[in-house]
Amino acid sequence: MSNFIHILTKADNLPVAAMALALFFLLGVWLKQAIAHDKLADEGKPEQIIRKMRR
Repeated sequence: MSNFIHILTKADNLPVAAMALALFFLLGVWLKQAIAHDKLADEGKPEQIIRKMRR
């Protein structure tokens, strides 16, 4: 594991590491919103989904 971290923290690999972190962060945000929208759809409130998406 220490070799992996050593390689990942080299200067030429930092953009790749930042992109991976951004990807996982945005994936988490997307999943949170998808779950919330599915819950509203199951409750029969499609107009609230549209309002939340426009915020």
